[in-house]
Amino acid sequence: MGAHPKRKISKARKNERRSHIKVAEFPVLVECAQCNSMKLPHNACPTCGTYKGREVIDLKAPKKKPG
Repeated sequence: MGAHPKRKISKARKNERRSHIKVAEFPVLVECAQCNSMKLPHNACPTCGTYKGREVIDLKAPKKKPG
């Protein structure tokens, strides 16, 4: 047999230990400086393709489907 706890762990102590276990409610969004659309912070804008004032993703040309 393994070791067993001598005392019951209280709800407060149990929940204190599990305080970092949670479900993320909504992702944090910030406004893009170029196109004013909402985007994730520290990521390139999916609408205009800019990051920190410079274009990093070329979104002008439509992608061609293979086949």
